[in-house]
Amino acid sequence: MTTYEQTDRNRIRRLPARASYNAETIYPIIDEALICHVGFVADGQPFVIPTIHARMGDAIVLHGAKASRLLKYAATGEPLCITCTIVDGLVLARSVFHHSMNYRSAVIFGRERLLEEYDEKWAALEAITEHVLPGRWTDTRQPNEIEMNATSVVLVEIDEATAKVRTGPPGDDEEEYALPIWAGVLPTPIAPGAPVDDPRLGEEIDVPGYVEAYWRK
Repeated sequence: MTTYEQTDRNRIRRLPARASYNAETIYPIIDEALICHVGFVADGQPFVIPTIHARMGDAIVLHGAKASRLLKYAATGEPLCITCTIVDGLVLARSVFHHSMNYRSAVIFGRERLLEEYDEKWAALEAITEHVLPGRWTDTRQPNEIEMNATSVVLVEIDEATAKVRTGPPGDDEEEYALPIWAGVLPTPIAPGAPVDDPRLGEEIDVPGYVEAYWRK
C-alpha cells in the first residue's frame, strides 16, 4: 500500500513514535470514522466543518447542498485539510497530568475537484451511503434527477497524510505508582443500541439484517 512522504506539512513533531505515514494504518481510520472535519480558509476566515465522507481508493469524497459554503470552496480546487478521529478509551492515570486518551487519528491534505459526470456522482453517493451503513444503498430508493441536481459532490485526492495512534496503559511518574489511586483504561467502543422503528413503519416490515448486525469496525 501507499506510504506518504514526510513533509513539513504532515510530519508529526510531538511524540513522533506514534506517527504512521502508511496507508495501511491511515485508511482504516478514515473508513471507520463516521464523520470527518474539513478545514479551509475562505476570505481570510478559517472554518472547520463536520461532514460525512467516504474513501474511494486514494481519495475522499464529500457531498452536500450546492449552496454549501464548504462545497463551493471545495469546487475551487484550493487546498483542504481533513481530519478523522476515533477515541478508543479514556486513559486514567494516578496524576491528572498523565491522563490521556487512547485514540487513532488521521490528517489528510489534498486538493479537490467537483464531480460533474453523472456516473461519478452516483458512485460517490453510493460510497458515502455504504460508508455509513453497508448494505443500505441497494435496500432504499436511490436519488432521483432532482436530488442529484441539488447535490454537489467533490473528490479530494490525498496528497499527504499522517496517522497518529496512542494505545496502552497510563504512564505515570515512577514515584506515583505507589499512590493508592485506581489507574487504567476505560474502553469507549461505539456500541449500537436496539433499532427503533419509524412510527409510520408498516407492521409487516422487519428490521434488515445489516441493521441488526451493525458494528462500526
